[in-house]
Amino acid sequence: MKLGFDNDKYIKIQSEHIKERIAQFGDKLYLEFGGKLFDDFHASRVLPGFHPDSKLKMLMQLSDYAEIVIVISAVDIEKNKVRSDIGITYDMDVLRLRNEFESRGLKVGSVVITHFKGQESAKAFRNRLKRLNIKTYYHYTIEGYPHNVQLIDSDEGFGKNDYVETSRPLVVVTAPGPGSGKMAVCLSQLYQDNKKGIKAGYAKFETFPIWNLPLKHPVNIAYEAATADLNDVNMIDPFHLEAYGKTTVNYNRDIEIFPVLNAIFEGIYGENPYKSPTDMGVNMAGFCIFDDEVCREASMQEIIRRYYASYNKLVEGKAEESEVNKIALLMQQAKITTADRKVTVAARERAEKTKVNTAAIELADGTIITSKTSSLLGASAALILNAIKHLAGIDHKVKLIPAEMIEPIQNMKVSYLHGNNPRLHTDEVLVALAMFSLKDDNCKKAIEQLPKLSGCQVHTMVMLSEVDRKIFQKLGVGLTCEPVQKK
Repeated sequence: MKLGFDNDKYIKIQSEHIKERIAQFGDKLYLEFGGKLFDDFHASRVLPGFHPDSKLKMLMQLSDYAEIVIVISAVDIEKNKVRSDIGITYDMDVLRLRNEFESRGLKVGSVVITHFKGQESAKAFRNRLKRLNIKTYYHYTIEGYPHNVQLIDSDEGFGKNDYVETSRPLVVVTAPGPGSGKMAVCLSQLYQDNKKGIKAGYAKFETFPIWNLPLKHPVNIAYEAATADLNDVNMIDPFHLEAYGKTTVNYNRDIEIFPVLNAIFEGIYGENPYKSPTDMGVNMAGFCIFDDEVCREASMQEIIRRYYASYNKLVEGKAEESEVNKIALLMQQAKITTADRKVTVAARERAEKTKVNTAAIELADGTIITSKTSSLLGASAALILNAIKHLAGIDHKVKLIPAEMIEPIQNMKVSYLHGNNPRLHTDEVLVALAMFSLKDDNCKKAIEQLPKLSGCQVHTMVMLSEVDRKIFQKLGVGLTCEPVQKK
């Protein structure tokens, strides 16, 4: 897979730039961290060469300067809100994030529970954190936030919140997901620090959209596709254009909130140190792209993947039609269709010939392998076997798992477990393969090829079960499915 992003350069210049921003303000910098600090797979897909944990490694360069504050909304605690990508609730993710950060040598100073209005679930969570010796603070809902600036910049607004005690010059404010109140925590701290005579500043770290790429660059369009459910829209930053005469890219929510932020900063400092939303950012990713064509192509493929993911959710009743329509419009802007995804074309062609469900995978060298549903195996399970046989140099006619060994498993699934589908799923095939590898060299060779599937692309002609989707995810495969449910 071709690379287009210099990860080492990114870690170096990003950490240096943050140090410069700390020095700009004096004593302390509150850095609102949007997106994921690690496991940022979207960034690694659209910027080939970007490591999913790059931002975490960058912060590790600043470990002597930094401490982390994790923010969670009491509303999300009460609703048991779940992170869709990893399937755990936000309150559990706070503990996961803390453990991950501290295992990398980063200090987690405290947790802030925002939007607090006496919710019992939030109180219970705070008590749980206390038992773990984690400092926890309440920040309250402010009536009319963010537009009632007079109330916000007062002792009845930000002044009413618990003051978060910090000890390092860089305070990274992060959260399990959007809408947690990270910005309000930063601004509340600025208000209270100013009253205490502490010289503190604020900056924002959002990887996307990349401010110094063109508005309609595929990397930025891919960000819009990724946030179609939030209805984010990339825009030219009018404040930056007016102040400096330079065109930069930001997104609608930051641009819309900037006049309010400007008023809040003026209320705290007497003047705003920033002339535009772009000024507030510290992202240096755009300076680390060394092959623009590679990043363009990767981003266009990501847009197509997002389209399929959104369409699948619509069919399952988990998304609105407007979300799918928005990504379809973004595909038009990028001048791409689903036919620009090679595995989609290959799977469709095989389906037209065989008249059954099919799947296709593109390997790292560009080879396309296809499969079809049989009486024994689903198309996805057959695809994995076909792909690893090819990679191991095993003749396609060789049966790694004999039919007579599959039939007893099918009988168990249908007769005893009362299943409707006798065909083996991907996980069942891999378990069977592992068992046969003890005595069969071909099975052993095939299993050894599984890591080579990471980064490969797959398309199936029907939507897969959760089990199959998770297997492909664990293998590091980029999966898309036709928005057709299995019959």
